[in-house]
Amino acid sequence: MTSASAVTPGAGPPAISVREVTRDYRRPRASLLRASDPVRALRGVSFEVAQGERFGIVGESGCGKSTLLRIISGLDHATSGTVHVEGTDLTGLRDRRLRFLRSRLQLVFQDPMSSLDPRMRVRDIVAEPLVAQGLGPSRGRVGELLEAVGLRADAADRYPHQFSGGQRQRISIARALAPRPKILVADEPVSALDVSVRAQVLNLIADLVDELDLTLVFVSHDLSVVRHVCDRVAVMHEGEIVEMGPVADVYDNPQHPYTRQLIAAIPTLGKALSGTTAADLTRETPA
Repeated sequence: MTSASAVTPGAGPPAISVREVTRDYRRPRASLLRASDPVRALRGVSFEVAQGERFGIVGESGCGKSTLLRIISGLDHATSGTVHVEGTDLTGLRDRRLRFLRSRLQLVFQDPMSSLDPRMRVRDIVAEPLVAQGLGPSRGRVGELLEAVGLRADAADRYPHQFSGGQRQRISIARALAPRPKILVADEPVSALDVSVRAQVLNLIADLVDELDLTLVFVSHDLSVVRHVCDRVAVMHEGEIVEMGPVADVYDNPQHPYTRQLIAAIPTLGKALSGTTAADLTRETPA
């Protein structure tokens, strides 16, 4: 079994380096006289992600994977330990100094409907990161991004509610790619989608990562989904990494009892995902 604290970098210099990270949260006070004990969401997590690597983080709800993702993305801070993104230490950095991170690292969230402003047209949604960085909206760039994710140009004039769940997630991916990031972080990007379109969105992400030479950090509760898109995986349980290694090794020869439980819980869908190809992308009706 891979040590929970071991760092197993991929090839090349690390895009992300996480070392001995902990995160504590305070509970409400037990009484006026006594404070409650803190809850430790992360317990000494360490790993590295190489440039261009597809790295998966898998675990059940509440295991700490989303907390870890927020820390890597600069949306939360570690109680102890260090996080470096492309060599920059995020420890103690404030919002203004974290602006550089927004152009280098972008997120795709779990639920595309809740992450897209229903009052904004797709054109403005996709251009939002460009405006936030002072680059200004670019109609040409928006059209290029929509085409890259398999949507027609006239989708720019419509609103999120006029699309299917899979199409909304494509819009979210287009928005994340707008500032030309080098790292894409995906937080359960297909768990809110219909089973029939999950493989299509997974294939789209995998193709774009290859085409744009991105580093991918992919978070999921489903090891079969991670196996479909990632090279290496870390299995999290109760705030710790309990197993880490190449996806095929972890999937075919799990060493930790919790990993074996995750594999045993994989539904039949996992077998279908393993056999999908990029051609499956054409099965979803474009906007």
